[in-house]
Amino acid sequence: MIRAARAEDLDPVVDVFLACWTTSYAAFDPPAMDRDRATALWRAALAGSAAFVADDGAVVGVARCSVADARVESLYVHPRAQGGGLGARLLEACLGHLREAGAGTAALWVFAPNAPARAFYERQGWRPTGRERVEAEYGVPEIELERALA
Repeated sequence: MIRAARAEDLDPVVDVFLACWTTSYAAFDPPAMDRDRATALWRAALAGSAAFVADDGAVVGVARCSVADARVESLYVHPRAQGGGLGARLLEACLGHLREAGAGTAALWVFAPNAPARAFYERQGWRPTGRERVEAEYGVPEIELERALA
């Protein structure tokens, strides 16, 4: 079930995030992420944006979006729950929220070396904008993708 995230989801959301950080990002070696840092990041993220979780009796995925700039900020599905469509459903929850807020397009950043995530987004209709960045905090190149919401 996809539902709006609640304050009590913080710990399981951090669990999902850390599982993804250590497995999905291992191939391109981003900076280390510990539980305290992840908890601080997600406490702020959940308070400052619309967020949704995939809950199958336990939280196994999370996505969040910002209406202010029509951007999907995060999408993580626990490695043991990947491949069953939860990522697409979480993404659609964010896109539906952005549509309801009046957005005509949405954008997101994805780590450039994360080929599985890039392929996932391309299957969902996302295309590169040509913009790239490297945030000092992570030191990993990112590319911007966008998708029409109509």
